[in-house]
Amino acid sequence: MSDRITLKGIWGFGYHGVFEHEAKTGQDFFVDLDITLDLSAASRSDNLSDTIDYGALTDLVVAEITGERTQLIERLAGRIADRIKTNHPQILKIEVTVHKPKAPVASEVGDISVTITR
Repeated sequence: MSDRITLKGIWGFGYHGVFEHEAKTGQDFFVDLDITLDLSAASRSDNLSDTIDYGALTDLVVAEITGERTQLIERLAGRIADRIKTNHPQILKIEVTVHKPKAPVASEVGDISVTITR
């Protein structure tokens, strides 16, 4: 199956991280979704009920970013992937990438991200 829905750069402000200062000051997080599913019915019907509502996906992602703190972005990505899969059983595969561009590392980096596949 090669049908896909892709959302990139879903933004939220969260308090995830191992260090205490991350829990206090927070930072920007960005999430990309790459979802594989059968879109043949939606391509014929032109009906939202035959696909996944992109707005609902972004709302779910933002709720996870702004919700309960995790220490690791691996955990945040896993929570997002599992919750989306649970709510949308028609998904064959989902990749969730969480970007933490201001991660506290000693060197300057453009981005740090983790991708989880379910």
